Amino acid sequence: MIIRQFLAWTQHTSAARRAEAAGALARAYLYDGLGEDIAWEAEAALLALLDDPSSLVRRALAEACAACANAPRPLIVALAGDQAEIATLVLARSPVLSDADLVDGVAIGCLAARRAIASRIDLSPAVAGALAEIAEPEALVVLARNRSAHITTGSLMRMVERHGDVAALREAILARPYLPLEVRQSVTTRLAESLSAFAVSSGWLTPARSARASREAQERTTLAFCAEAHPVDLARLVAHLKACGQLNAGLLLRAILSGNMAFAEMALADLAGLPVRRVAGLMHDASTAAFAALHRKAGLPPVLLPAFSAALSAWREAGAGTIASAGAGLSRLMIERALTACETMPFAEAQSVMALLSRFEAEAARDEARVLARELAAEAERSEILRIEREILDAEWREAQRQVLADWDAPQALEAAPAAAPEPVAEIVAAAAPEALQATSEVTSEATSEETLEVTPDASAPVAVDPAAEALPIVTNRPASGDSEVAAVAEILAVVPAEASTEVVTARTDPVGLILDGLSDALLAEFEGSRARSRALATEVVLDAIPEALIARYREDRARLAA
Repeated sequence: MIIRQFLAWTQHTSAARRAEAAGALARAYLYDGLGEDIAWEAEAALLALLDDPSSLVRRALAEACAACANAPRPLIVALAGDQAEIATLVLARSPVLSDADLVDGVAIGCLAARRAIASRIDLSPAVAGALAEIAEPEALVVLARNRSAHITTGSLMRMVERHGDVAALREAILARPYLPLEVRQSVTTRLAESLSAFAVSSGWLTPARSARASREAQERTTLAFCAEAHPVDLARLVAHLKACGQLNAGLLLRAILSGNMAFAEMALADLAGLPVRRVAGLMHDASTAAFAALHRKAGLPPVLLPAFSAALSAWREAGAGTIASAGAGLSRLMIERALTACETMPFAEAQSVMALLSRFEAEAARDEARVLARELAAEAERSEILRIEREILDAEWREAQRQVLADWDAPQALEAAPAAAPEPVAEIVAAAAPEALQATSEVTSEATSEETLEVTPDASAPVAVDPAAEALPIVTNRPASGDSEVAAVAEILAVVPAEASTEVVTARTDPVGLILDGLSDALLAEFEGSRARSRALATEVVLDAIPEALIARYREDRARLAA
């Protein structure tokens, strides 16, 4: 009943509202799990909506059903045959369509439909083959770029044969992984033909010279593909070259002169109808007659036999594997040996062979020059990189040194600041002494300073003790203020024996001296021992804590006072 009301409602509303309602009905049918009766009516309603005159309604149905595997097959098939903008939605994604439906879409569809089919995931070989036979270059480019498509070697060859002159298609095919050698060789052949035709049309080369350059480029590229190929791939490539008429004596001679013996053995085995192992043994055999028999059986021109024999002789003398295949790089040693062998031949017979070998020699020389130029350029680039790296490291090292010196000079400047205007030693001692000592002392500051530093040479004689030094505590850390530094200097005045004055005390005029004269010698000795130990520890700590500038200034003052 609801579906009937829906169909009746769609007869009197706008196309946009109908499209919205059609999409909602399709999603409800596909994903909401309607009952059997309602589902049957909903499917009928969806099929009825195919007759809607507005493409918006059918597009809404295609968008809702394109990726669903449970969509009604009649609905999907009908949408696949609709307008291009509607058909491409289901042709590109619908899992309901079979290979037969897709092949039919390729046959009767437009370019947009074929592009949509070519972009499908896991495209079957049958559909890919149909596209290779029918599709336009644009659709074939999409097919070649589809990594999930299963494209056979025959289909790839057919694509190259039909539209190999399209650069985008060649690039897309060459970019496919695990591309067979014969397909790669076919692509390069079409590229060489295109370049040759362009050179001739531009007037750069004559047709004959362009054909020769194209042929030699094809041979060079073919051998480059075969450098490290598997024997199975080599056999297929040789069969392809033979079928195309490209397996000739010039290619075989180039292969031998390049050291690509695997390709040469496979080609000679195919031409002579012998096993590859047997052909390899004959090529390694130093007997000229054995290879001459193989040469005749393969159908090669007799005029090339001396060149083949000389090249193989040079290869065997150098050691099998010493002249290794380096892509299509020719060996100048083997070429020179072949040229020497052909010099004894009559001019009429050796003319063409000598010309071919001369071209090979020039090509080998140019290859060596290119390799040398690349090596020199790489060496220059490495040298430039090393130079730049050294400059960067030197700059970083200089910056690090500047930073270290700046960090070192900052605390030194702070420590040297108090010593910029040093106080006289007498004033420093007076500032460090307790207030009580200053009140009892009646002598001048200069006399007090000298008296404090006087010692007697006799160990039994009383020693002048500076009360200011006795009042100083042991310094255990770097002074944090100016007063602490003054106290440290006063301690040094009392404990540094090297700077002490040697004048003998003649009379005691201060109260402290009178008190010390009344003490016993044993008490004074014990006091001096403990005081010496304390002074030694204090000296080490104070000397580490006092700035060197302040100590130097103190010693200058002491020297001046002693003078």
